[in-house]
Amino acid sequence: MKAVRFHAAKDIRVEDVPAPSKKLGSNDVLIKPLVTGICGTDLHEYIAGPIVTPVTPHVYTGVTNPQILGHEFSAVVADKGSAVSNVKVGDRVSIQPLISPRDDYYGRRGLYHLSPSMGCVGLSWAWGGMGEMAVVNDYNVAGLPKGVSDIQGAMIEPAAVAVYAVDRGNVRSGDTVLVSGVGPIGALTLLAAKAAGAGQIFVSEPNAFRRKMAKDLVPSAIVIDPMTQDVVQMIKDLTEEGVGVGVAIECVGLEASLNTCVNAVRSQGKVVQTGLHMKPASVDPMTWALKDISIEATWCYPVQCWSRIIRMVETGGFPIEKIVTANINSDHVVKQGFDALLDKSVNHMKILVTV
Repeated sequence: MKAVRFHAAKDIRVEDVPAPSKKLGSNDVLIKPLVTGICGTDLHEYIAGPIVTPVTPHVYTGVTNPQILGHEFSAVVADKGSAVSNVKVGDRVSIQPLISPRDDYYGRRGLYHLSPSMGCVGLSWAWGGMGEMAVVNDYNVAGLPKGVSDIQGAMIEPAAVAVYAVDRGNVRSGDTVLVSGVGPIGALTLLAAKAAGAGQIFVSEPNAFRRKMAKDLVPSAIVIDPMTQDVVQMIKDLTEEGVGVGVAIECVGLEASLNTCVNAVRSQGKVVQTGLHMKPASVDPMTWALKDISIEATWCYPVQCWSRIIRMVETGGFPIEKIVTANINSDHVVKQGFDALLDKSVNHMKILVTV
């Protein structure tokens, strides 16, 4: 079968590889991927990997590179093991890609995303969404209703990151919110904050294309260019008595963005760190103390959220498909996918791949 595999930095190949065995374990599900998103994690692997893809056998899954990529995807169930009861053959599904023990400290508490042994379909598993077929566990599949498209199904995974950020900020109806950075996760966080009922949303983003997209996604948002405008001062000017926002969500993973969130949030507000920092940040904890704020940090998402997010999408109040800017064939995945996303002269937000 055809598959897109990561070998090393700048070495992603479209190859013929053996298809999964038709002999399934009792809890296995054989799936045919439909569409798959290229994630920022995939881009980091392409630029500087291996980072999270395994060079030595993964502690839980046992796999090593080369790795079939793709952890944001929808699929069709082709076959299933004898104990699988949550889906049937022919069902369209969205893939929840995290794989971890059910019986370690975190697994026993339902905190599967925090297990130190956690693996991930498309990053540290034998299969990924950028292959013609894959095998996953029954707990990795969530059925899609007719009202949710294949593209929306592929977008549930990054949307889960955004919803978890908004949940950790405890965003409520009428709240003032800052979203710092409008990459794919920032754009989805903007939509999630709006779906949660945020009354006034501020967006900080230096890229003109992304600022326009933010305005298109949520026309009522106040969009700020941090390169030419004073984000904190603008927020103070536009919030009651100049106190700042109640919740600031950092979606970039940069020191300056994090500190802007801290300075823009009101006393006893919340800062949610969702962007992944690639290096240590210099921060001022005394400011945190003087403002009596809460700093929340997120990692992935609780895996139980899939059905909730699918319902949010189905009702039409969470239009996650709007951030997709291209759908390409896997034969062109490097040039039209990875390289296009890294080219600052090309305007893209989320690119989906069909194998």
